[in-house]
Amino acid sequence: MPIYALTEALAFPPVEMADPDGLLAVGGDLSVERLLLAYRSGIFPWYGAGLPILWHSPDPRFVLFPDELKVSKSMARVVKSGRFSICYDTAFARVIECCRSAPRPGERGTWITAEMVEAYCRLHEAGYAHSVEAWADGQLAGGLYGVSLGGCFFGESMYAKASNASKTALIDLAGELKSRGFALIDCQVYTRHLASLGAKHIARSEFLRVLGRALRQETRRGSWNRRNPSTSTEE
Repeated sequence: MPIYALTEALAFPPVEMADPDGLLAVGGDLSVERLLLAYRSGIFPWYGAGLPILWHSPDPRFVLFPDELKVSKSMARVVKSGRFSICYDTAFARVIECCRSAPRPGERGTWITAEMVEAYCRLHEAGYAHSVEAWADGQLAGGLYGVSLGGCFFGESMYAKASNASKTALIDLAGELKSRGFALIDCQVYTRHLASLGAKHIARSEFLRVLGRALRQETRRGSWNRRNPSTSTEE
């Protein structure tokens, strides 16, 4: 099956042309415009250092519906204890750097290249990428980051320096998104960590249908910091 080489044109091939592992295209750039087009099309970048940019659209897709979040009794006690203070968009660059440097069992290196860090910091500055941070005793204990468009949050990566920190951040995010009427959190590919919280596989065709409906919702751009709710909206 051919893998498409992107040009400078702001376009992607149909996602149905992806290979069995979800690889769709190679090349292009990580401009804000191309990344936004990719997410709106059900595509995301995922590659390692020394490789060209690789674009994916796997089938099935791993997602978490906010109203299907599963919180164990022990995890509910952690959340209720107030051990972690959850903030939004107060340390985006630190969160992505921590995700980049976090050890991944069974993996060598990281897919979050320096190029990716710069690209997502630009998305954050443009008001599309957000971080959720779990703080403990004034220290950043864990968190996650992703991209928000319409009623969909595209999760990119998460990390924890303290046990349950990233889970607490995700639980808070799911509640926040549910209250705003978000349709889903795109988790992209399977992890046991996310499956334990209720994430599941759905067919790519179903994911695209849900995504299409979610994108009809306005995108809430700008900081999600609840202490500084500076936001704007776009069609």
